[in-house]
Amino acid sequence: MMKRKASGEAAAVEAFDASSGAEVIPLGAGNEVGRSCIIFKYQGKTVMFDCGIHPGHTGFNSLPYLDSVDLGQVDVALITHFHLDHCAAVPYLLRKTKFRGRIFMTHPTKAIYHGLLRDFVRASKGGADEQLYDEVDLDASMSRIEVVDFWQTLSVGGMLITPYRAGHVLGAAMFMVEIAGLRCLYTGDYSRTPDRHMPVAELPPVAPDIVIVESTYGVSRHLPREEREALFMQRIHNTVRRGGRVLLPVVALGRSQELLLLLDEYWETHPELRDVPIYQASGMMRKALTVYQTYVEMMNEDIQRVFRERNPFNFRHVTHLKNTSHFDDVGPCVMMATPSGLQSGISRDIFEMWCDDAKNSVIICDFAVQGTLAREILAGPSTILSKTGVRKPLRCAVDHISFSAHSDFEQTSGFLDATKPAHVVLVHGEVNEMGRLKGALERGAQAIGVPRNVFMPRNSQVVAI
Repeated sequence: MMKRKASGEAAAVEAFDASSGAEVIPLGAGNEVGRSCIIFKYQGKTVMFDCGIHPGHTGFNSLPYLDSVDLGQVDVALITHFHLDHCAAVPYLLRKTKFRGRIFMTHPTKAIYHGLLRDFVRASKGGADEQLYDEVDLDASMSRIEVVDFWQTLSVGGMLITPYRAGHVLGAAMFMVEIAGLRCLYTGDYSRTPDRHMPVAELPPVAPDIVIVESTYGVSRHLPREEREALFMQRIHNTVRRGGRVLLPVVALGRSQELLLLLDEYWETHPELRDVPIYQASGMMRKALTVYQTYVEMMNEDIQRVFRERNPFNFRHVTHLKNTSHFDDVGPCVMMATPSGLQSGISRDIFEMWCDDAKNSVIICDFAVQGTLAREILAGPSTILSKTGVRKPLRCAVDHISFSAHSDFEQTSGFLDATKPAHVVLVHGEVNEMGRLKGALERGAQAIGVPRNVFMPRNSQVVAI
């Protein structure tokens, strides 16, 4: 396995009580968003939470810092959900390293994992970087992966492991691990706000001693759902009314299903828009709808109620494109395409075609990761660098209307106030936002008289608890 060092020297360990020997070590997602991979050690047991890649990097540079620990000593890997930054390094872990432990994910996560990573492998072929793994490695990983149900408690080598609903996307779990009486909860990506199809993240029935929690949005607060949806549809309606095209760069699974439900409903109630096509250009998005229909009981009551009358994922006003040569780019339309970061793929191709026309719009609907084109255009540059190295003018409107199913400050602080862990480890956030969140959580705990130690380790930095 390729040896790499995390950027910067690790600061002195923030240890307040090392007598119990518990350790948390981010191999990825430490002071960054991407390549989530967190190690938890206690009483001779080692757990890995998630194993993803960084969407802003390629090849080996996108991997977690797996060489920072002895992977042969990891007893179990727990994968929270199917997004690439949480699971795309799993075949590499299983086929290219010394890891010999067990690995678990929920049924929907495994059902989507293979197709999503197959597309990832195929998109990686022919690139400048060495491929991390091939389709043979991916296929072989399926036999190693075991499935677990929500609320099912597993006993693995003396550890008790229980997944709870995390909201976020279909099948997403937060994992509670109990070792010798010490309970550690890893939230992964989670959301306590209901939407059109996903339930909210659950509060575990038992209190954790340690919570490892995402800090993607730091101290920011999301717009209320009704306000966000109204603003989103207003931007789209205004664009197509002036003859423009709307690009929605998205992750293939998760927010894209929520946005398709919203668009389809809006078009149904606005007959004047029926001549404006809505295109969905991800084959994976289309194929995964079967999985969504299979696991409808894992969605919220609202969508289950609709399912009793009709299948809401049989969209009435959405056309699924096999490739972008199958649509007539001659007038106003809405195009949903992957990836969300605009770094490659169909969304990048469409963006470069449309970005120099002031009638057009691009709406960033998810968190824009550092190092991606999506993040770059939010800063308002006058030009962008095309894939061929040519400068193109950026004249189209650029909006950021977040439908991201990540916890914001109110959700995070409320969740921690309810679960009351003594120790909180912040991951999956950029360092400045994470620092502000750390301070706010410490002040909030002090104000209500609750003891709380908050840590924000860098990659490969050990937190001893």
